[in-house]
Amino acid sequence: MHERSDTHIGTRLRDVRKRRGLSQRELAAASGISLSLIRKLEQGEIRDTRLESAHRLARALRVPTSRLIQRDDVAVKPVAAPWRPLQEAIEHPAVQPEEEPSLAGALATLPALRAAYFANQLHDVSELLAPLLRDADALEGDTEARSLRAHILQIAGSVLTQARQFDAAETALTRALDASADRLRAASIMTTWTWLLVRQGRLEEARQMATRWADDMEPRVSRATPEDLAAWGWLLLQVSAASLRDNRKGEAEGAMRLARSVAVMTGHELPRGESRLATWGPVTVAYKKAERGIVLDRPDEVLKVADQLKETGQSTSTEFHRHRLDVARAHTMMRQYGEAVEVLSEVRTQAPEWLVEQRSARDVMGDVVEHRRTLTPDMRSLADAVGVAL
Repeated sequence: MHERSDTHIGTRLRDVRKRRGLSQRELAAASGISLSLIRKLEQGEIRDTRLESAHRLARALRVPTSRLIQRDDVAVKPVAAPWRPLQEAIEHPAVQPEEEPSLAGALATLPALRAAYFANQLHDVSELLAPLLRDADALEGDTEARSLRAHILQIAGSVLTQARQFDAAETALTRALDASADRLRAASIMTTWTWLLVRQGRLEEARQMATRWADDMEPRVSRATPEDLAAWGWLLLQVSAASLRDNRKGEAEGAMRLARSVAVMTGHELPRGESRLATWGPVTVAYKKAERGIVLDRPDEVLKVADQLKETGQSTSTEFHRHRLDVARAHTMMRQYGEAVEVLSEVRTQAPEWLVEQRSARDVMGDVVEHRRTLTPDMRSLADAVGVAL
């Protein structure tokens, strides 16, 4: 989330709370957020909080979440060491590689990058991205070279978003859109970009951007290809996600209903494509439907959907891993800490590098550590892996 020099969430929270005629204690009871946290936010002792907490406060105050967390002046955070070579390649494309690259050579490296990305092997991705991007930038600007460059930059924007390197991610996605040579690639880039905005808490921007692109991408159904439907459907999911977190439940439900209809029209789950970095279809939409239960504080709905999806999970899909984190979070919300750790252990086995970059995993383990009197060896191992102090 962004940081503003003159106004923080506590100032906005206090102003809205007073206009609603609520005491801090009454707001705590209505939102489920601790009185201690509300006091610390309003006093400026804490200048930021989780998006989930901001949403619960906004819902209790009957205002859009962006009313509390919208910020203007962004404090640029230094890029973490493993990502600095990639940041340099993104921000300084004029630097030439030592050897003259070829389009054939760059294309030959692309499958290894995609394989590492889809396997959530972020270390390998970081090693491959910077040199491949420099090669792509040095190529002549024909359509195929531009398409390759857009694809690489979108992957860069996605992994940097996962690693919470938000400024570098936005630069990568800006360049990816500039290089994009077709509408399906552009739509996929905007799906990644709106996800970046949601992770930053820039909910109004995310909602407006996703809505505009969904309107532009709406196909004539009688002529729509599966890829047309997938591009449109994913943008609708982003409209729903941003609207729900911004406390615009009606808009969120409308977009989700339409996305489900698009998934039905698609008919089956589509694997990742040349343009898309994610699967699309009824299963993916079901994962997103389950996610709504976390935002709306209905963990039982998450677990119900998860039970229905047991036989359809795609253990190599990032969307599947995100869904499993939602399941773990639902267990902690219901004080089922052993079950939450069991789910996180499964994710760790399947995608260890990906898991350590997920703030939601730290939140889950933070709750486990806080509420359990004693920790099992598995709990201690997981807490250490995701960066939770014991």
